[in-house]
Formats: sequence, C-alpha cells, structure tokens
Amino acid sequence: MTLLLHRLLRGGTVPMLSLVLLAMVGVFWLSLGDRFFAVGALQSMAFQLPELGILSLAMMVALLSGGLNLSIIATANLCALTMAWVLTTQVPGAHGFMWGGWQVIAIVAGVGVALVVGLINGFVIAYLGVSPILATLGTMTMCKGLSIGLTRGNVISGFPEPIVFIGNGTLAGIPVALLVFLALCVPIAVLLNKSPFGYKVYMIGSSEKATRYSGVDTRRVLLGVYVLSSLLAFVAALVMMARFNSANAAYGESYLLVTILAAVLGGIDPLGGAGRVGGLLMALILLQVISSAFNLLDFSPFLTLAIWGVLIIVVTALGVATEQLRNSSR
Repeated sequence: MTLLLHRLLRGGTVPMLSLVLLAMVGVFWLSLGDRFFAVGALQSMAFQLPELGILSLAMMVALLSGGLNLSIIATANLCALTMAWVLTTQVPGAHGFMWGGWQVIAIVAGVGVALVVGLINGFVIAYLGVSPILATLGTMTMCKGLSIGLTRGNVISGFPEPIVFIGNGTLAGIPVALLVFLALCVPIAVLLNKSPFGYKVYMIGSSEKATRYSGVDTRRVLLGVYVLSSLLAFVAALVMMARFNSANAAYGESYLLVTILAAVLGGIDPLGGAGRVGGLLMALILLQVISSAFNLLDFSPFLTLAIWGVLIIVVTALGVATEQLRNSSR
C-alpha cells in the first residue's frame, strides 16, 4: 500500500486525481445507486462541463506564463452580446438550419472583439509592464461596463437553429459542446507541449527575466498568451449563448474563481511554469462529478463550494508531498 501511494505521488497530478475521482464515484454510487449512472445524469454533466472547461483553458494559458486573466468572463459576455446583436438585428426570423452570411459575420464580430481585448491585455502587460491582475481587472471592468451600457443590462435572445445546436445539440448522443471542448483540448495541449511557443510560455512562467536574457522576445510571447486566452473566452461565449439561447452581461460570473480552482487543482502552478491540459481535464471532471452528485442529493450549492475548497487544500498538500519525494530521490 505504501509503495502504491509512493508511485501515485511520484506520478504527478493525473494519477492522484484519478484516485480521488474513483473514490468519489464509489461514494456517490453507494449514496445514489443507479441514479448517479443514469443516462440523463451523465448527459447533464456532459452539457454543463464544456463552458467551464473552455474558460478554464483560457485561465490556464495565462497562469502558465506566470500571469492571470480576470477578464475572461467579461470578455466572453461582451463577445456573446456582440454576436447576439448581429444575429437578432440582421437575421430576424431566421429559423432554418442552414448557416447564412450574417451568422458567419456574427462569429467574425465575436472573434474581433476577443482579439481587441486580448491585444489590450497583452500590450498593457507585456509592453507597459502593468501587473496582470491590475491590467485584466481593468479590462474586465471595461468589458462589463460596455456590455451593461450598450444593452442596459437586458438579455438578448432568440438565435438561429445552427447557433442553438452548438449548445444543445448532440451527435451520437454526445453533446456538441463537449465535442467542441475536447477538440480544443488536443490542439492546446500540442501547442503548449510540442511547439516553440509553448516552450517559451513555460520558460516565462518559470523565470521571465532569465528567458529574456536567453534571447526570447518575452513581450511578443506574452502578447500571444493573452490573445490566445481571449480567443478561448470567445469560444466559451459561443457555447454559453448557444446553450442558454440568450446573452447577458452577467452570465457566468460565478465561473471566474472556479476556473482558477480547476487550474490549480489540475496541477497548474499558480506561479507559472508547470501544468498540463490532462491534469486540468481530470480536475474539471472531478468538480463536475461532485457538483452533479450534490445536486442529485439536494445539497446546498454552498456545501459544494466548501468541498471544492477542501479538495484544493488536500491536493495542494499532496503536491507538496510529491515535491518532497522527488527531492529526496535525487
């Protein structure tokens, strides 16, 4: 038993989270029986996971560079409202399932908003030297102000079927939104782990000064980091507006701290330079399993937050133990 625990600790975040996930599934199966594994319950988890997952990817990219992006939710809402405005004012009554020119223009407009916000974040952080917390707090406030000011806080709803299908449709029983999330995980993992850009992001997260002295244009890389983070927020915006068939300046605000929790729980170093997409994916599954099980048990959502807090403490402690084991074996 001691040897097994030693191997799990040395194996990293994914084996540890797998062990915790198996334990949680066992506990919830004993408590809920077949209800926990019912098709409806599993499909509900699959519909809820993608938007938080994509936003967590956006947060992860910034954290790996040693930064933070507090503007991902506000960026997503501004992108969604921009797309919603185009869809509802330029395509009134378009309920067919075929993609039209204005729907493509709406997507392009959302991408444009995400690019502008990402460039502002990247420029202020990389070229002006402003703290990522302050810079992204500023853009978060700016985006939220624009979203509320331009819509007066109102909801924009009623989108064409191809848009709604992204958030509510299924292919072979699998939610399209989940397929979108998984399709993003692969290229992001490859980009971070196999490309020169990814290596530079990890280097900057470990030591920006040393990376700069080694000849890397750290400012350009950081600019790319925050543009990528904003583009991921745009994809989350598309999924959220499609699932709710509406857009609003206040959607998803509770997700901000949860994305940080998921990233840290998944083994991403909050100081930068370490972490993998696989660990983040395992953390998201674990959090979703706990949330869905507690919902089936009619527990308070606040208790779910408390359990998530306990998990982050336990996994952080295990991470310290892992580091100590690795240091002792050298």
